[in-house]
Amino acid sequence: MSRSTGKSGQQLSSSPRMSFRSQLGEQSMAAIAEESIARDLEGETAVDDQDDNDAVIPVSQHSLAGNQRRTPSFVATGTPFVGIQQPETIMSAEQEREAALRDERSLLRDNNLIPSKRGRRSSQASKASGTANIANGDVSEPTETTALLGTNALNDPESLIGGEDSPNAGDIDAKWEEAVRNGQIQTTWRREGKVISRYAAPLTLTFLLQNSLTLCSTFTVGHIGKNELGAVALGAMTASITGYSIFHGLATSLDTLCAQAYGSGKKHLVGLQMQRMVFFLWTICIPIACVWLLATKLLKFIVPDHEIAELAGMYLKILIFGAPGYACFESGKRFVQAQGRFSATLYVLLIVAPLNIFLQWLFVWHFKWGFIGCPIAIAFVQNLMPLLLFCYVRFIGGMECWPGFTRKALTNWGPMVRLALPGLVMVMAEFFAFEILTLASARISSTHLAAQTILMNLCVCAYMLPFPLSIAASTRIANLIGAGLPEAAKMTARVTFICGTVLGIFNMTVLSSLRMYIPRLFTNDEDVIAVASMILPINAAFQLFDALAAQCNGVLRGLGKQAVGGYISLFAFYLIAIPISLGTAFGLGWNLFGLWAGPAIGLMIQSTLESIYISKVSWSRAAEEAAKRNAAG
Repeated sequence: MSRSTGKSGQQLSSSPRMSFRSQLGEQSMAAIAEESIARDLEGETAVDDQDDNDAVIPVSQHSLAGNQRRTPSFVATGTPFVGIQQPETIMSAEQEREAALRDERSLLRDNNLIPSKRGRRSSQASKASGTANIANGDVSEPTETTALLGTNALNDPESLIGGEDSPNAGDIDAKWEEAVRNGQIQTTWRREGKVISRYAAPLTLTFLLQNSLTLCSTFTVGHIGKNELGAVALGAMTASITGYSIFHGLATSLDTLCAQAYGSGKKHLVGLQMQRMVFFLWTICIPIACVWLLATKLLKFIVPDHEIAELAGMYLKILIFGAPGYACFESGKRFVQAQGRFSATLYVLLIVAPLNIFLQWLFVWHFKWGFIGCPIAIAFVQNLMPLLLFCYVRFIGGMECWPGFTRKALTNWGPMVRLALPGLVMVMAEFFAFEILTLASARISSTHLAAQTILMNLCVCAYMLPFPLSIAASTRIANLIGAGLPEAAKMTARVTFICGTVLGIFNMTVLSSLRMYIPRLFTNDEDVIAVASMILPINAAFQLFDALAAQCNGVLRGLGKQAVGGYISLFAFYLIAIPISLGTAFGLGWNLFGLWAGPAIGLMIQSTLESIYISKVSWSRAAEEAAKRNAAG
């Protein structure tokens, strides 16, 4: 189940080369952001001195270091089923250029176009030896074969084009341009495997930590009883569809606004845009709180078991106190990422994830508060996260983009709202699709709802392996496509599909072989365990298609074909998967087995159609399109 920016929890990537938003509206979004910045700058007379040193990096058609773009946004390509809410990633121009230069040097070395690091060290040693000989008076006379530029220049031409210690970016670009024109840049499966593994590793840790915030609640409450387990799932999904998805969807506008503000050199506008979003989301908290207060009555109309509806309603009432903190963190997250400070969110998660586990145990079991202790712990953690993020900005880095509190944050909301609405619609569509399955399982029985909760959490955990790989692949492919290296990008795609297949088989093997044991980690109820164990084989069977679909989406993002992935996903799930799920579950009486048959078929169709499209796509044409977009700025 491919999960894009929806479904419950937070995207990173590194060293992006090129990024393309969905074909629909990229230029208009940039125009709206520029309009917002122009309005903010209108009437300003003060000049931010710290921006005087910002350099403009020229756009180069083939140079990895030659463009300043945000990393691929994964808003439009995921499948509308279970997953986590990924943190949008934006890389500053300076960091992007530095990372791109490293990539260029590495590829140039691999293709023997500049000396390897070993050769460079050797030449430096020779130079040191020659210096020592001169000091000892051992100086040879020049001859007809003596190099005009000296031995070091011959042995280490990298010294002429910018070495590792003091790179000359202009000469590196020139060397790179020449190599690309001559078709001298090649790559290998081993090299690409190392690159995408290096990109994916930290993402996996980040996603696992964030997912643990909700998974821990399921573990803790599940051992109280099956009604409590079902209530947590129902409450969490209702909170997602009516609250968190709204916060997340609206906050996606900061991906453009903060990036544009930072790229414009007016860094104080990054903080201004963040303030606007915080106030806007806090305003949205009022109607959300009203819905959550009435949740018990609303859920009783949908869920036959009124005890589960009452528990879920109680869960939502307490979460009201954590909603402002969640909204603030969603905005602050983008504030630091706009500055290229990707580690900030990870540091916060490294603190709150273990603390959340402790608080869940403390409130639910040690203090014997029972079910009610779970949402109390969640609300506490949600309010703590923005405070920790503030401490990071205040004491580690990011204050250069903070203008202080200003009344301007209460004005010029128009561009922000216009940018936020498309993201909201896209995210809400994904959350709604997931909610359909959860509510459908609730109408079967409380046992099936509890089993559904276990199955969905297992899918999310399993997806933490192929999804980071897809992000790494999309970044790397976009890097190579933007650099004018379609064959190298195609090699990366092959490696990605091989790795995705291995991970899918691994997930399938683990879930199927441990199907009698894994459900016991979530609950002690034998009926729930029996249902979950019975459905786990079909859950495990489509892990392969899930992993392949994720890699297809990653490749399409790297090619700038997000719209294709979006259309295929909508077709596969809304027109095929959900109708099959509801038809087999209720029409044929297959119950939970039928609910999961739909996503399995949908994933198979999605991965098949996207694979066929990728096999037919012209990689060289994709590189040409990227070059034209670069040239157009």
